[in-house]
Amino acid sequence: MSPVIDEKVAPIYQEVLNRNPGEVEFHQAVLEVLESLGPVLVKYPEFAHQKIIQRICEPERQIIFRVPWVDDQNQVQINRGFRVEFNSALGPYKGGLRFHPSVYLGIVKFLGFEQVFKNALTGLPIGGGKGGSDFDPKGRSDGEVMRFCQSFMTELYRHIGEHTDVPAGDIGVGGREIGYLFGQYKRITNRWEAGVLTGKGLSWGGSLVRTEATGYGAVFFVDEMLKVRNDSFEGKKCVVSGSGNVSIYTTEKIVQLGGKVVASSDSNGYIYHENGIDLDLVKQLKEIERRRISDYVNYHKDAKYVAGGNIWEIPCDVAMPSATQNEINGKDAKMLVENGCIAVGEGANMPTTPEGVKIFLDANIAYGPGKAANAGGVATSALEMQQNASRDSWTFDYTEERLQRIMKNIHQSCYETAEEFGTPGNYVNGANCAGFIKVAKAMVAMGII
Repeated sequence: MSPVIDEKVAPIYQEVLNRNPGEVEFHQAVLEVLESLGPVLVKYPEFAHQKIIQRICEPERQIIFRVPWVDDQNQVQINRGFRVEFNSALGPYKGGLRFHPSVYLGIVKFLGFEQVFKNALTGLPIGGGKGGSDFDPKGRSDGEVMRFCQSFMTELYRHIGEHTDVPAGDIGVGGREIGYLFGQYKRITNRWEAGVLTGKGLSWGGSLVRTEATGYGAVFFVDEMLKVRNDSFEGKKCVVSGSGNVSIYTTEKIVQLGGKVVASSDSNGYIYHENGIDLDLVKQLKEIERRRISDYVNYHKDAKYVAGGNIWEIPCDVAMPSATQNEINGKDAKMLVENGCIAVGEGANMPTTPEGVKIFLDANIAYGPGKAANAGGVATSALEMQQNASRDSWTFDYTEERLQRIMKNIHQSCYETAEEFGTPGNYVNGANCAGFIKVAKAMVAMGII
C-alpha cells in the first residue's frame, strides 16, 4: 500500500487488489489515479456517496475468448482474445487492440482503465476500452496474420459497433491488421460500417494524420509544457525510445520544431547517432521492410548500435518513452535527471514505474504522463469517427490543426486542475483529477447503472 494514498481512498484500493489478484499492471494504474483523488472527494462528496471510484474501477464488461487459426504449415494454433469495455459514461467504448505475447487480462485492464481518463481529457464524446490477444504478428506471413484476424473478429464482431465499441490499433496492430479485421466484420455483418474501427486505410475511410497522431500529439503536449517554462524544442537533444509508429512520428515532429533526436530502439537494443537519426531510413527499415533497428548501422557507419543496451543512459534534454509500459524505472529516471533532462513526455502507456514518476516530480522537471501526453492517437481516432459519420474527408493540415488544438486544451486542463487542487505543475495530478471529474459527473447524472 502506498504511504501517500488518502485514507478515504485506501480501502478502495485494497478492494481492487482483492478482487483482481495477480494483475500487477492494473493495480499500478489504479493506484496512480487513486493517489490523486483525495482532494477531489473533499470538493465533490457526492462522488463518495455514489461510490463512483468503486464503480469506475470495475469494468462494465470483460470479454475473453478463444482464437483458433491455421498457420502456413497447416498446424492449428490457439490464442486468447480479450476486449474489456471499461466505461461508457461519455460515449461508446474507444481504445486499441494490442497483439503481443505479453497480453493477458491485467495488461488489457490497465490499458482500458487509462483509456477512460485519457479519452475524457480529449473533450470528445468517447468512453474507454481496450482489447487484444497474446498472438505475435512478428515473423508471421500476411496469410497467417489474415487468418488470425479473421478468427479474432469472428468472435469480436458481436460485441462492437459504431455506437457501442470502436476498436483501433495498438502495439502489433497497424493498417494491415485493421484491414483484415474490417474485412471480416463487413463479411459477417453485411454492413459497411466505417465507424466500427479506426486506423483504416486512407482509401477506405481512414483519416489523414491518424498514423502520425500519437507521436505528433505527444510532442505538441511537451511543447506546451516547455512554453509554460519559457522554453521550446529549438536546439534540444532528444531521445525517443521504440522505433514503431509512435516513435517514428514523435521524432518527425521534434525535428520539425527544431529539436534533434539522437537515439532510437527496439526490443533488442538501441542505436545512437550523434548527428541525428535518419528518419527516412528508420521508416524504410521498420514500416516497409519490417527489419530490426540494428540494421541502421549498415547504412550509417558513424552510428553506434548497442545490443541489449539501455537507451536512457544517453544524456538528453528531452526524453520521450514511446515503446511500452514500465520501460523507465527509478534508476533510469535518476540517470536522466542527473544527465540534465528537463522534460519527459510519455508517448507510450504508463512507461514509467512509480519510483521513476516520483523522481521526475521531485526534480520538478516537466513531466507529461501518458494519459495526457499520448491522447493524440485516440483524439484523432475520434476525428476519424466524425468524418465517417458525416461521410466526409478532411485535409491533413486541417486535421493536424484540430489535433494540436486538442492537445493544447488537454495541457491547459491538466495545468489548471493541478493548480486548483494545490499541486501546481504536477501534470499527473492534473490529468488524473480532470479526467476523473469529467467521467464522474456523467456517471452521477445517469444514476446507479
